[in-house]
Order: sequence, then C-alpha cells, then structure tokens
Amino acid sequence: MDFRGQAKRLAMVAALLAIGAQAHASDETLLYASVGETARAPIGWIQFCAETPSECKGGQSQPRDIVLSQQAWRDLVKVNRWVNDTIKPMTDMDHWGVVEKWSLPTDGYGDCEDYVLLKRKMLIDAGWPRQALLITVVRDKKGEGHAVLTVKTDKGEFILDNQNEKVVLWTDTGYRFVKRQSQSDPNVWVALGDSRPAVATASAEAGH
Repeated sequence: MDFRGQAKRLAMVAALLAIGAQAHASDETLLYASVGETARAPIGWIQFCAETPSECKGGQSQPRDIVLSQQAWRDLVKVNRWVNDTIKPMTDMDHWGVVEKWSLPTDGYGDCEDYVLLKRKMLIDAGWPRQALLITVVRDKKGEGHAVLTVKTDKGEFILDNQNEKVVLWTDTGYRFVKRQSQSDPNVWVALGDSRPAVATASAEAGH
C-alpha cells in the first residue's frame, strides 16, 4: 500500500474542505449582517410606541427567520412596491411641523420611517412573524440617516426600501448599516457592523 500517496491525497482533501468551509463562512457573513451590543432605540420609535402601544408589543420571544418560498418573495415585492407607489413623500416638518415623528401614514403621506412602519404592519397583519421584520437605521449613499425594513430569511437578509422598488440583499443596497430592532424583542435595539458612529434617528428629508 502506498502510504505516502494516500497521505498526500488525504492532505489535499483536507485542504479542499478547509477552503470550502472558509468560503461558506464568507458567504454566511455576506448573507447576514454582524450584530453587536445593545444600542439606544431611536427617539422616533420611543415616541411612536408611546402614542401607538399596540404596534410595539414587546417581551422576549424566539428569533425566527422566514422560509423564502416563491410565494413569500412575491409577497415581499408586492408590499414593497405597493407602499412605495401609494404613499407620497413628505418631511415631518411639512407634515407635522416637527423635525422627527414616526407614524403610520394613514393620510397617504410620510417619510422613510413611515414607509417602513406600514410595510411592517402589512406583513405582520398578513401573518408574517414580527421577529423576522426588523426596522433598521442605515446611512444611505449620501451618508445621511435613513430607515429601511430588514426581512430575515433562510436565504439572507433582504431590504424593503422606499428608495428602491426592488427587494435586494442587504449587501446590495450600498448603505452602511447602523442598528436595528432585536429579533428577540422589538423594543431592544442592537448595533450592526459599521465603523461609523451610530445615528440616533433616521433623516426626515423628503424621499427618505
């Protein structure tokens, strides 16, 4: 028996397995954002919950990811596009006379956080688990604060955004991710992997 040849083959197989494991780990890192320590909740969320407690039911729960079936994907695309097409952009200052106010856009007007709140509500009302629908604060391509909805799935984290009619993987947004709701409790916020300092609230500019 050629022990040397067998040893070489085994070493080669081990090396290939190691490379495959590293590639898989890299893929997982890209599919899912790096979650850090507890972060301060945005002021807008705190005020929204004080005014609309039924939308902010908290408490510890088991994290859940969506199984991204073809039907689930169609639902995400449909909700994202419908809200983006239906709600008209308006700053909080023009809308409410204040710099920052999170609210469900029941009158048809709102800024980025309001789009997110409506998409989240529609999906929860349709039976989607709240633990997989996470309000997220990012910095957009201009470096300004912005809010999007992260949908946690078994295929990665996808983003519903009022600036994009397409639903895309978080790494394809061009944004820097700052913080988001915890899967375990919507009233707990966690920092995301980002070298920039966190922003307290999302921007209130129209179109955001």
